[in-house]
Amino acid sequence: MAKSKSLIVLILAFGIFGIINTEMGIIGILPQIAQKYDVTVSQAGLLVSLFALAVAVAGPILPLVFSGMNRKNVMLLVVGLFLVTNVISIFASNFTVALIARIIPAFLHPVYFSVAFTSAASFVSKDQAPKAISRVFMGVTAGMVIGIPITSFIADVSTIELAMSFFALVNALTFFAILLFIPSMPVTERQSYGSQLSVLKKPVVWLSMATAAFILSGVYAVFSFFAEYMEKVTHMSGGMISFMLVLFGVTGILGNLFAGKWLSSNAARTALVFPFALGVIYVLIYFMGAFTIPMAILILVWGILFTFGLNISQYWITSAASEAPDFANGLFVAFGNLGVTIGTSVGGLFISGMGTEHVVWGGVIFMVLSFLAIMLRTSIYRSTLTGSH
Repeated sequence: MAKSKSLIVLILAFGIFGIINTEMGIIGILPQIAQKYDVTVSQAGLLVSLFALAVAVAGPILPLVFSGMNRKNVMLLVVGLFLVTNVISIFASNFTVALIARIIPAFLHPVYFSVAFTSAASFVSKDQAPKAISRVFMGVTAGMVIGIPITSFIADVSTIELAMSFFALVNALTFFAILLFIPSMPVTERQSYGSQLSVLKKPVVWLSMATAAFILSGVYAVFSFFAEYMEKVTHMSGGMISFMLVLFGVTGILGNLFAGKWLSSNAARTALVFPFALGVIYVLIYFMGAFTIPMAILILVWGILFTFGLNISQYWITSAASEAPDFANGLFVAFGNLGVTIGTSVGGLFISGMGTEHVVWGGVIFMVLSFLAIMLRTSIYRSTLTGSH
């Protein structure tokens, strides 16, 4: 039984890898896409920004719509749609078709995330749920940090079409793994839309969503410009930057394991320590940025903290709205993507206004805001629990 549960969690994580790989992998081949369709790189960037916008818009709504359906069928529907649109993208004759093929599945991105997290949590006891979810989160880390270099490498040594076939291959493998190995998962007690939406009446839920947006803004204000920083400030070669990204990803996977364990044992303390720890790393990066070996050591810790941020944000929202898990996970994906958009914009402003080495200060500002929001949320949550006894 334990083996089958581990296999299910692995398949759920692989599915998330396929979806994140489709979303983020495109970043590594934007120049080739711009060339292929004869558009500017900023126009090609719409393949990333409009995808994220569709995810943010759909996040609070579509997981709610699908919350009563058999979870296995929902996952097959989402992954099947990603597979079909991946294939269309490979053969798209013009940029408009490529853009439409990207945006359509993006709306169902939060549906898969929501179902995967809820399913992972449902297979274990309540106190073990953060640990199971952190394992599914490995798919996020792998998609972000392994997907981009793999896609870029395939495009460099062969063709852009073959690189995009990698997205389709991962989603095809996921589809058949779900079909063959995941049992039917009917929803026994369907919650009404009203009962799920009623969690929005709780101030602690809104505070949790704001905290998630601050955390993800602080994480992406700096991470979005990882390669830029390594090139301009640390003066690393392209090959060295790729190696650092892989190193970042490996430690990020370790971070998932630690985050799940620590959130299970003491969530409030883990959340409070996180913004302080990442803020300190950002300050050290500012002062040590020009030195290769200190930067390599800092990247090891940064990778661990990166995935802590993702895990804490998800846990913070879902624990505040535990009575509506599908809706709560949808809110996490929406506010997480909102954080990515805000953080990247603010990081970009620091670079254009002050220079690349100052990008870390955007991250520090959001870490201060995160810390204040976590403290406030913790005190409200405790007083709610005390009041209910």
